[in-house]
Amino acid sequence: MTNRICHIEIDERGLARPTPEIEQERRVAVFDLLEENSFALPRREGREVPLGPYRLGLAIREGRLVFDIATEDETKVGEFHLSLGPFRQVVKDYFQICESYFEAVKRLPPSQIEAIDMARRGIHNEGARVLQERLEGKADVDIDTARRLFTLICVLHWG
Repeated sequence: MTNRICHIEIDERGLARPTPEIEQERRVAVFDLLEENSFALPRREGREVPLGPYRLGLAIREGRLVFDIATEDETKVGEFHLSLGPFRQVVKDYFQICESYFEAVKRLPPSQIEAIDMARRGIHNEGARVLQERLEGKADVDIDTARRLFTLICVLHWG
């Protein structure tokens, strides 16, 4: 399939060292993303779109989220920058609920952990929806791909 990401690179320069939990979230998100994703570049201004699979670079530069896209053979096909503003509150909420979740796993009964996890998934889904909206006209992603990419955006926000 050509409408997919085959490689992902996260530019961690200048980022705070992640906690073991955040690092684990990143590893799982990258693994799951590469196992299954849907990522396509729409036609723009009548130009042909190079077919994937695509290599994706994610970074934060000058306060903006940068998507750097190349073909499998590393031919650059595009780069777009998204404002981080629309993500700030949902990322903050996500980190707070994750902290609660990681603490709950250590000391609370399963029923309470489950309630916190449901809230965590709800916030995660909201972040994925924000990402899909922000990507409109730039890249087409399904909800599962958006969820995994949102996790990686959170990793970039860490610290």
